[in-house]
Amino acid sequence: EVQLVESGGGLVRAGGSLRLSCAASGFTFDDYAIAWFRQAPGKEREGVSCITSDGTTYYGNSGKGRFTISSDNAKNTVYLQMTSLKPEDTAVYYCAAVEWGFEGSDVENTWERGGDMDYWGKGTLVTVSS
Repeated sequence: EVQLVESGGGLVRAGGSLRLSCAASGFTFDDYAIAWFRQAPGKEREGVSCITSDGTTYYGNSGKGRFTISSDNAKNTVYLQMTSLKPEDTAVYYCAAVEWGFEGSDVENTWERGGDMDYWGKGTLVTVSS
């Protein structure tokens, strides 16, 4: 059974930091890129960051500068380190996986849309108070 389980969300004050984790199981981790998305109430989902199994990283506008994605392939886990958090970072954060590395794969240009993701987690809530 494929599972993506997010953890690490919670309530934090503006300026604080959180580290989210995404634990993957049920598929060959090395064959997939893992991405973080977020969705705030009343807003559309947006891509935060993505990492391929060879360590290549991509950031959406919401993830540039303050967020860092990393991966521990031995643990099949991807992390999102978030710093200098702002109230507008309040959202449910989801991780998702998309197969990559095959002929025709174009994760760099498609991950942020989210529509091509093969698997999704259930999300973890991040609340940033002012």
